[in-house]
Amino acid sequence: MAERQQGQHPPLPRFIVVEGPIGVGKTTLTHKLAQTFGYDTLLEGADENPFLDRFYKNSKQWALQTQLYFLFQRRDQLNALRQNDLFEPVRVADFLIQKDKLFASITLDDDEFALYEKIYQHLIQDTPKPDLVICLQAPVDILQQRIAKRGISSEQGITDAYLHRLSEAYNRFFLYYDEAPLLMVNTAEINLAESARDYENLVQYILTIRSGRHFFNPAAG
Repeated sequence: MAERQQGQHPPLPRFIVVEGPIGVGKTTLTHKLAQTFGYDTLLEGADENPFLDRFYKNSKQWALQTQLYFLFQRRDQLNALRQNDLFEPVRVADFLIQKDKLFASITLDDDEFALYEKIYQHLIQDTPKPDLVICLQAPVDILQQRIAKRGISSEQGITDAYLHRLSEAYNRFFLYYDEAPLLMVNTAEINLAESARDYENLVQYILTIRSGRHFFNPAAG
């Protein structure tokens, strides 16, 4: 698909990030875009975090450990990507390292966040920046339906209140984000995982993006 469009559209972004709250479908879209464009994937590996299950059961006790593990993990992944620049890698990632601070801001108390922020500012220096960020959005009830459907046991206790806070934090974060071209995608009425037409429409839109901020708010395919 991508090769067919190369003569009509700007060159493809070489480093694409897909973001959004839990359950919105960012990892699924990451895999689909990688397959379409012939890119490698860079995945956050949430199942490797030994603190995550404990965080979902007792967020206050385990928030700092969970956030620091993710921060170090993602920093290491991005540093490895930068070191391989000699080979001109192309990637689709399902995380933006700057969003770690977003999660920390809603899960940590003031003292923990102050400590986290000092570590964060030190670690993210010189991490590679994406050429395109795609942020997926959906209402809380849709997120809960998708969380239930994928059936990860540790996620089944996630509350509407937490998802609402998380979604609002994403909205605030991306309201001011300007470090890369940004595409906001409302997925409430579309199914990017199962509808070939919905997915094709999104890809065609991505192929037109050169810079700036964009909004994709389609009806169902």
